[in-house]
Amino acid sequence: MDPKIVDLYDEFKRGGLDRREFLRKLASLAGGTAAASALLPLLEARPEASQSVPKDDPGLRTQYINYAGATGDIRAYSARPKDAQKRPGVVVIHENRGLNAHIEDVARRVAKEGYLALAPDALSPFGGTPANPDEARPLFQKLDTDANIKNFVAAVRYLKTDPQSTGKVACMGFCWGGGMTNQVAVHSPDLAAAVPFYGMQPAPADVPKIKAAMLIHYAGNDERINGGIPAFEETLKNASVDYKIFMYPGAEHSFFNDTNPAPRYNKEAAELAWKRTLEFFKKKLRG
Repeated sequence: MDPKIVDLYDEFKRGGLDRREFLRKLASLAGGTAAASALLPLLEARPEASQSVPKDDPGLRTQYINYAGATGDIRAYSARPKDAQKRPGVVVIHENRGLNAHIEDVARRVAKEGYLALAPDALSPFGGTPANPDEARPLFQKLDTDANIKNFVAAVRYLKTDPQSTGKVACMGFCWGGGMTNQVAVHSPDLAAAVPFYGMQPAPADVPKIKAAMLIHYAGNDERINGGIPAFEETLKNASVDYKIFMYPGAEHSFFNDTNPAPRYNKEAAELAWKRTLEFFKKKLRG
């Protein structure tokens, strides 16, 4: 598939284009409306298409909960092992499609590894994530930035004080959620570890506030996000933040999301990033 088409879809997904403009440009790149219509199913993510851990996994307890945030009650998906053993917590932050089946599946994957996983819904102030992803994207532009960050920082506190928690909490997120993970690292001194996947970097002046250890994943073919890496890495070094950056050559933005078709989903890169993430959590949360 033409990389320009992948880039165009990513721009649309991030909210840079409305659907009409996206379809017009897609038709131009594809060579007509018929070709664009044929390509569209290959581009559109299918959140229900891949469920690595079943919703009714017998070893897990899953439920929707509410916790107190800056804007009121925040709805979140909770997944944790059924036993009563104390465990570290992990906040899982969604892409700009909101809390969907894919992110809930990621939360269950985290729980299967022995953590208390919590996936908040950033769109709780608007009644929650709409079923239609096209309706979700514009809502992200209406979020109050400061209040939104505080809502996710509150998720860290929620897990830290959970009766089943060891008190150690990490945060991980993807795309929009990767950028938000960076912001949680800046604004939450209680955070032990952060794993942003291809996320927008924080302002250089904010980086010295980071106390958490950082494991940072980037896609090789992601010019918009990767342009911010040099300044971010320089400030991480100057601030003596414990960090590692991994680049995945040839991978596209959103390479971890296995509900996407190839080449946007990159199985090899996703599996390696997941392996590194679990090793990092084990070292920083259980060490």
